Amino acid sequence: MTLDRKLHVAVLMGGWANERPVSLMSGNGVADALESRGHRVTRIDMDRQVAARIAEAAPDVVFNALHGVPGEDGTVQGMLDLMGVPYTHSGLATSVIAIDKELTKQALVPKGIPMPGGRIVRSAELYERDPLPRPYVLKPVNEGSSVGVAIVTADGNYGNPIARDATGPWQEFPELLAEPYIRGRELTTAVIDGPEGPRALAVTELVPKSGFYDFDAKYTEGMTEHVCPADLPDNITALCLEYAVRAHKALGCKGTSRTDFRWDDEQGEDGLFVLETNTQPGMTPLSLVPEQARYCGMDYGDLVEAIVAEALRTHQAKGGDNGDRQA
Repeated sequence: MTLDRKLHVAVLMGGWANERPVSLMSGNGVADALESRGHRVTRIDMDRQVAARIAEAAPDVVFNALHGVPGEDGTVQGMLDLMGVPYTHSGLATSVIAIDKELTKQALVPKGIPMPGGRIVRSAELYERDPLPRPYVLKPVNEGSSVGVAIVTADGNYGNPIARDATGPWQEFPELLAEPYIRGRELTTAVIDGPEGPRALAVTELVPKSGFYDFDAKYTEGMTEHVCPADLPDNITALCLEYAVRAHKALGCKGTSRTDFRWDDEQGEDGLFVLETNTQPGMTPLSLVPEQARYCGMDYGDLVEAIVAEALRTHQAKGGDNGDRQA
């Protein structure tokens, strides 16, 4: 679906989450692209008066370029629903579930989508005993961009048990998700909605130059190699594309999403696991959704307009709201 008229688009970006710098890069990139296509753009850096600022701007549609809380967790989505303003990306219920890694497991695993096991632990417990056999991964329950992720290994420098003076995500978050560490390769697949339904674009392998694919590796140029399309067996590529679309549908995602995987290549198909589905993927120069769209013949401006067009189509189809479509 393409835009057949010029629009007034409010691009919502920034905010106060850990991912603020990424959101500003995404939002300004989106705004520049829309302006280059002749659309009127109002750039809004998220603050506590955001509802009044959107009402004053009176846009045709809001492009939600926020990452993290409160732009990705259902808070902004609920506000825009109440205001009756069309907006891009997923609706309230989907956003609440998808940003929470444990709720995501509860939604996807019963649908036959493989995800790592694990459990929620209180951060204070880590000083007493390991929640899982080492190696394991600790991650905040509701952060994105690998914010606060730590890998705890048998020979790591956190101590055994973890020392109280060790530096890690447990210092900032009262609860964490502990998961078994899956050796192997980091993969990701973008999904884009259209009038005929969601379609997966490609599979990218992410190869950090050092360490693991953390926040710095994601957003610092030259720190990670993106291999698109990934050099994988045909059956693994097919499974990534399938699982990404199934996750998109099961969660009720809208517009675009990106599903991240770990693949233990020694285990074949049994070694492929979904880590999470991101309902508002980055739109920066280093972001993966624009990269995969470009591989499929869609430039950045086309991608942005397609996301806006889908927001308007869904708003109209749902009778004026951005309701979710869980399958």
